[in-house]
Amino acid sequence: MLSVVGRNASTKLAPAADSVLSEGSVVSPATRAALNFQYASLRSINHCPTGMYITPSVENTMVWDAALFVHKGYYQDSVLKFTITFPNDYPERPPTVRFLTDISHPLIDSRTGIYSLAPRFRPWKPKEHQIHHILHFIKSTFKEPTLDKLHESDVLNKEVFNFRDNRTSFAALAKQSAELSQSPSALYDTSGSKKNHSLRFTHLKSDEIEEVLGALSMHTEGLK
Repeated sequence: MLSVVGRNASTKLAPAADSVLSEGSVVSPATRAALNFQYASLRSINHCPTGMYITPSVENTMVWDAALFVHKGYYQDSVLKFTITFPNDYPERPPTVRFLTDISHPLIDSRTGIYSLAPRFRPWKPKEHQIHHILHFIKSTFKEPTLDKLHESDVLNKEVFNFRDNRTSFAALAKQSAELSQSPSALYDTSGSKKNHSLRFTHLKSDEIEEVLGALSMHTEGLK
């Protein structure tokens, strides 16, 4: 069993965004207000997708650290870390999404981890598109309906994209990626680009698992 350890929070969202966006950052008032609003809005019902965890980075106020647990589809059981980096003039320009966990996916550059938002956000509309739209789109692209609608001009990994023509081969590739994402080297690695990611995974011992399950049971009983 895994536990998610965030330096700001261990739940879906960290505390209020104002406490995370440090005053020392060189960010325009408009961008700061937009980020605060966007982060706070994730507390609204259905704004933060199920299985996704978000927290602003403690190193950089313009970066949000995220993790996605894929529950269905080709990539079922994948555990994926990624970052969302906002430009200084956000929301005039879209953020950049980059996956830190290696995953074979048509929209993810295998060399850099950069994720293509083009299928859903071209052109980017600053007054219409919001962060929760991006998060739900990201989650949807690990499911069959959205994958089937992708066009070659939008993908960053054409080799994986071409596997779609053979569903059996694509499913096998996706399953292999999902299994690799759960490997100890992928989950617990704290080197390189994952070093400063705020959401870290730790392996729980048997007694720790019982403690966590007990706490979850108590919490559930309290909601009845």
